[in-house]
Amino acid sequence: MPQHRVIFHVDMNSFYASVEAAFDPSLKGKPLAIAGNARERRGIVVTASYEARAKGVKPPMPLWEAEKACPGLLVREPNFDRYRDLSQQMFQLLYEYTPLVQPVSIDEGYMDVTAIERGTHPVDLAGHIQARLNNELQLPSSIGIAPNKFLAKMASDMKKPFGITVLRKRQVPDVLWPMDAVKMHGIGSKTGEKLTRLGILTIGDIAHQEPHYLEQYFGVAGRRMYEKAHGIDERPVDPDAVHDFKSIGNSTTLPEDTVNQATVRKVLMNLADSVGRRLRRKHVYAGNVQLTIRYHDRKTITRSRQLPHPVNNQDDIFQAAWFLWETYWNQTPIRLLGITGLDLVEEGKAVKQLDLFDYKRDLKDERLSGVVDQLRNKYGEESLLRGRQMGERDRSDQIRDKKKRGTSLEKDFLREDIFNDNQTEE
Repeated sequence: MPQHRVIFHVDMNSFYASVEAAFDPSLKGKPLAIAGNARERRGIVVTASYEARAKGVKPPMPLWEAEKACPGLLVREPNFDRYRDLSQQMFQLLYEYTPLVQPVSIDEGYMDVTAIERGTHPVDLAGHIQARLNNELQLPSSIGIAPNKFLAKMASDMKKPFGITVLRKRQVPDVLWPMDAVKMHGIGSKTGEKLTRLGILTIGDIAHQEPHYLEQYFGVAGRRMYEKAHGIDERPVDPDAVHDFKSIGNSTTLPEDTVNQATVRKVLMNLADSVGRRLRRKHVYAGNVQLTIRYHDRKTITRSRQLPHPVNNQDDIFQAAWFLWETYWNQTPIRLLGITGLDLVEEGKAVKQLDLFDYKRDLKDERLSGVVDQLRNKYGEESLLRGRQMGERDRSDQIRDKKKRGTSLEKDFLREDIFNDNQTEE
């Protein structure tokens, strides 16, 4: 390797399925799918083991279709506490090698091993890390090795499972340019469609455009696209980036498609409550609220509303979401709802024009929210739900709904104490 940065991208293979197999060894080597609400409805496959993928099971496939493609498919519902715990152990292991670890999701992260690589070949170091993850945590992984984060990410995707791939900058024309443009990390399906309309089909096509031409259609992202296509990425591995987030949201799949307004209202209240709690836990406010609606035919829309002032309490979040619901719902059955807080601002930087009555009410609401948060943190999510949120549920409904309150796989899914501890040691 040249005397430049040496960056690893460590990516767990079929993380949820691997964690389940780690806790239940009888699942190892079996076709396994993780599917939300598997007991209550047909469900959607979140992830699948490589044995299941080999038989045609691929997320986000409906569970009934997955079982048809793979008779004998084993199915487990997500266990997020379990995944969080193994994720923390995984990152703790990476921190044993260097403080320069940047988690980017629950199951992947970057490592800058430039300082420790000298005297140790990077492939040998990656092999050692990969073996420890598998032997100590029973987690298979793929590791990309490159001089920057973009190339390391592309490399880790090239050989799964259990791959170690080196990608040098000089290899970019031969290795990356023939790939479809949508295979470039950072390009989604919509951007890919726009590139296709422009006649830009491969990463090589991107590389051969004039930068200003790409900027004309894609703005700053066009320039970044061009740089990545040439293997250029100067971003550092930043351990503090785990604390950066642009949105906080939760979504939930309903047990059955519905047009019932009372059901929708209760679900949105629960989601608004959850999002509000997480905003307060992060000491941030949302200046914009986004509602996600997925219909029975899986058509999905997102609509947002800019707020007159940043908020982080349930009532304001719910009112904004309910306004969006009443404005944009097309009267057909829905299967999923989600609420996301956008345009986040830190506590102390949120400004609101107050009159005397607003001030007294807001002060009361803020104190009440703080007390409720403390009680829920101590006694669980189901404590102190409002009557409108509880409805006519019995205890079994409460237990089921606790699992359905919403799923978030954003960075704040990882507890901060693991990262704070390691930063202190640094």
